[in-house]
Amino acid sequence: MIYKMATTIQLKKDVLESLKKLKDHPRQSYNELIQKMIRTYEDVKKRNQYDEFLHKIQQMKMRELWDNKEDEEWENA
Repeated sequence: MIYKMATTIQLKKDVLESLKKLKDHPRQSYNELIQKMIRTYEDVKKRNQYDEFLHKIQQMKMRELWDNKEDEEWENA
């Protein structure tokens, strides 16, 4: 497939070899492969942002549950 607005990028040979190994099938273009990698990266990034958000909320709740005088009194009993 010829793209109207195609560019040339330079890659190290080891990067090119890694890309070759990641192809789903031998005729898959590097363009298709890189687009798939971008979509995967964006999905993971969104998921990580959600996980970080949940983690921050959980941290606040855990502080609320564990940092209280009642627990400190039991530790000193």
